[in-house]
Formats: sequence, C-alpha cells, structure tokens
Amino acid sequence: MSSKDWLEKDFYAVLGVGKSASADEIKKAYRKLARENHPDRNPGNNEAEERFKAASEAYDVLSDDKKRKEYDEMRSLFGSGAFRRGARPGGAQFDPSDLFGGFTGAGAGSGAGDRRFGGAGFSDIFSSIFSGGNAGGAGRRGPQRGRDVEAEVTLDFAHAVRGTTLPLTLRSPGVCDTCHGNGAKPGTQPRTCPQCHGSGLLSRNQGSFSFSEPCRECQGAGTIVDEKCPECRGTGGVTKNRTINVRFPAGVADGQRIRLSGRGEPGERGGPAGDLYVQVRVRPDDLFGRVGDDITLTVPITFAEAVLGTDLRVPTLDAPVTLRVPPGTPSGRKLRARGKGVQRRDGQAGDLLVTVEVQVPAGVSGEARDALEQLAKLTPQAERGRIEARLRRG
Repeated sequence: MSSKDWLEKDFYAVLGVGKSASADEIKKAYRKLARENHPDRNPGNNEAEERFKAASEAYDVLSDDKKRKEYDEMRSLFGSGAFRRGARPGGAQFDPSDLFGGFTGAGAGSGAGDRRFGGAGFSDIFSSIFSGGNAGGAGRRGPQRGRDVEAEVTLDFAHAVRGTTLPLTLRSPGVCDTCHGNGAKPGTQPRTCPQCHGSGLLSRNQGSFSFSEPCRECQGAGTIVDEKCPECRGTGGVTKNRTINVRFPAGVADGQRIRLSGRGEPGERGGPAGDLYVQVRVRPDDLFGRVGDDITLTVPITFAEAVLGTDLRVPTLDAPVTLRVPPGTPSGRKLRARGKGVQRRDGQAGDLLVTVEVQVPAGVSGEARDALEQLAKLTPQAERGRIEARLRRG
C-alpha cells in the first residue's frame, strides 16, 4: 500500500464510522463487516472478498493508535491544501509518496527521515479477533481442547471438615484404549501431512495481506490417518465409564467447586483434555453446624447447673472435651473450645462454639418444689427488684 492510498482512501467511510469513533466502535464495525464478507462465507464472491480486504486494511490502520494519528494528520494536511500538486525545485511534480519516504510492510522506521507506514505484520487479523480459530464457519478440525465436565458430590459433614479422598465414577468421552487416542488402527501410526508439513495451517498471500487457513488435506490436524481405529473410528475417543479419585481438602464448604485440571473430556486429534469441576454438597449434621471456620454446637444444661456452675463434657469431631460453665451462666451464652473447628490452609484451625441452653422443667413436685420455693424465699429482695424492673422495661 502506497502513501497515495492513504490519502485517497477514507478508512472511516469503509468501516461506516465517524472520525471521532472510539476503539470499541471501530472494532465492532470491523467485526460486523468481516463476518458478512469473509471469503469462507462467500465462496466465489469477488465483491465480498474485496470488501473484506478493504475492511481489514481500514481496521489495520484505525485500530493502531499511532497509525490512526498519522493517518488523520496526513489527510488533514492534504485536505487543507498543504500538499497541492505543483512545481517543485527542478520542475518535478509533487507526489504524496515523497512525504514520508513510502510505505513498507515491516512497520515504522526509527529516524525522523524514515517515517513509514502500512500493513505491518498483518497476518490473519480475522482469526486473531474471533478467538477459537473457527471464525466465519471455517470448520477447522485440527487439535481441539476437550470439553469441561461437571459433577456433583455430597459429603458427610465430618468428611468436609477433615478432608477426604473419594472415588468418582463418570460416564463421558475418554481416550480410546484401542488406539490410545491417536485414531489409527493398531499396528499403524498417523503420518505427517505432506501438504502443511504437520503445522495444520496453510498461508496464502493476497496483495498486501497474508491469510492462514486450516489445511484441507488433513483438516487442520497436521497428521493423516490412513487406517482408522475400528473402535473410535478415527476420533481417538469413546464414551465409557471411568473412575478417578478426587481429593477434597479439609474445610471444603457447601456449594464450593473444585477444579481438576486435565481430568475432563479428552481433546480431539491430540488436543489437550478439558477440566473437571466438582460441585460439593455437604450433608447437614445432626449435632454440629458451621459458621466460617468455626463449628457450632448447642448443649442443654439444667437450671441448677446454670446457677451453680458445672464442668460440661461436650463432643467434638475428634475426642470429647470438658468446658467450665461458670456459676450464674444465662441461657444462650457461648463457650469456646479453641482449635476444635475447621482446619485452615495456614495450618491453624477454627474453634468449637458451644451454646448452652438452660432447660426449664415443665413442672416439679415434692421435694423439688419445696426446694424451689425455699430458694425463692431466700432470693435477695434487691435481686428480685432488678428482675421485676427488667420485666417492666421489656
């Protein structure tokens, strides 16, 4: 592309955007035109191919901040008449290409007298923008990453807190045991594609542009299977049951997802395997609850124990521990057993939080009733007054 092309071509008009268009607007406009006019979607349509080339040329300039600025400055100066055609010293006519020393396909030079522009490094822009290597319906069938697999596992409360390893059986595509994933009949091997020499891609030049496309001979795989495996018919994978051991770390929580890299579906034609995501469900426990890294437990005590105090033996996920209930403990008070909670990644552990719940008998008789009546008589008047005052405020 010559400097004259830059002056004569309105790249903004080609993309259908204004001169003040943002980078996102330019990209969206280009993507729309590229989709509509890509050669793979318009085979044999020369006009669509020319529109695709023009859009790519315009995007190559306007998507680069430096090139766009130089393009705008050049057209602005030329439009103002600063570079009118006319006589130059020696009678030579002015050529816009003399302004910057011409254009090259290798990028900008380094000196003030060597400023160069053009389609530097353009190679399959369409494929770089539309990720996945399958833009425009090219249908590339080269090495493809396997799909991710999701599974759900329900753990007991204790297993989730302590961590465990469990076998997980999945029915999904796996590597063919007959050909070991290469798709070739046992006793044979895939051969390197003679057309692309194993790269899976072929490059072709069209004027100032270079395009890469999947090799049609090997369909982008880079290899050719002459005799296909009878089990997988050349795909390298079959649907089967497979069992893997999954390690659940200590402290895994309900709803957490565990990622096992490379344990999903195998890739096609030598591509990498996908990942396995295991959704964890934790079965509620009859005794224990959980708040963050702390384990919770509610323990009933009698009225007498609350008043007089007692040593309370409580269960944990390991061995029982003894906690001191101070005299005069109200119902709902929390006692703490340090280090008896969920194991953390730093090696420390949360706590066991024990909530005491004072049990009031529905009714008493005999000596118990007499004892309570005597207690009521002995309760200091001041204490009863405080209780009554609290009741009135409540």
